[in-house]
Amino acid sequence: MRRRPTILTAAAGIVAAASLLLTGCVAGEGSASGATNSAGVTKGGTLTIDFATYNPLSLVIKKEGWLEKALKKQDITVTWVQSAGSNKANEALRSGAIDVGSTAGSAALLARSNGSPIKTIDIYSQPEWSAIVVGPNSTITSVKDLKGKQIAATKGTDPYFFLLQALEANGLSANDVTIQNLQHADGWAALQNGSVDAWSGLDPIMANAEKSGAKLIYRNVKFNTYGFLNATESFIDSKPDVAQTVVNTYEYARAWAEKHPDETAKILSDVAGIDPAVATTVITERTNLDVSNIPGAAQLAVLKKVGPIFVASSDVKSQSDIDKALDSLLDPSFAKKADPSAIGG
Repeated sequence: MRRRPTILTAAAGIVAAASLLLTGCVAGEGSASGATNSAGVTKGGTLTIDFATYNPLSLVIKKEGWLEKALKKQDITVTWVQSAGSNKANEALRSGAIDVGSTAGSAALLARSNGSPIKTIDIYSQPEWSAIVVGPNSTITSVKDLKGKQIAATKGTDPYFFLLQALEANGLSANDVTIQNLQHADGWAALQNGSVDAWSGLDPIMANAEKSGAKLIYRNVKFNTYGFLNATESFIDSKPDVAQTVVNTYEYARAWAEKHPDETAKILSDVAGIDPAVATTVITERTNLDVSNIPGAAQLAVLKKVGPIFVASSDVKSQSDIDKALDSLLDPSFAKKADPSAIGG
């Protein structure tokens, strides 16, 4: 993991205070967003951040209360909002309902390519969280067998883009199948009741489905696009110190989770409502936390492969939109300065 304000003069402090009083807003009062003083320290307001079962570190941070402790001295309230999928996190980021949200890399690129003002400030994992799933009694054994079939997938998320890549790698396209756009849990339900022939799944729901007899007929970790922690540009610009605290906390949580896999699995099990053994599989076999947290070349290499698929599937208007997004999505500055020792635990 990684490493590491000016003292105001009395006169400067008086001027700053007078200015705030003239505008009728003292730092930390009368504003849900808070205010940043001349030393670059945000006082008051709220940090709204997501948690998701596909992002175990978010569950650990929420459970342990590390963000609340770190931001208490700044009088900042932490509000947690659950994301049911990358698409939901993207919707919340775009609307300003959350300041920070976790998505798959592919979903972050899709959002940025379509004009969402977000930047990736940390990489929280390299998961193998997607695969093609069929029911226990299905005769489908390969991706090629999916031609003409009904497949559930959540548009705007890694499983959806995993499906598109899997089809392409096996000589098919989205035109060769019928994709039902269902949220992850609904996709599993549809597979169970026979409404679809296959499901492009997401952990931990997928791991739980596998325990129930579902079969993973196609896996490819290279088609999974990392776990991206994204923030709105307005949040980054107005509260860079809080953004840094978020990244510091994520890096503290990463180190904790690597040392405490059993406890991490227990937290995932409790929140997701899944068997502890299934949660352990997700944490120990399908979640790689031992990766650089700095957004950079490794992520761009993956995203450059999926970008053209977005254009071919009409999810993004043009390759130029993809290229602009690739040039502007990643902001490694916070991850490079990440200091987990700043978090008390």
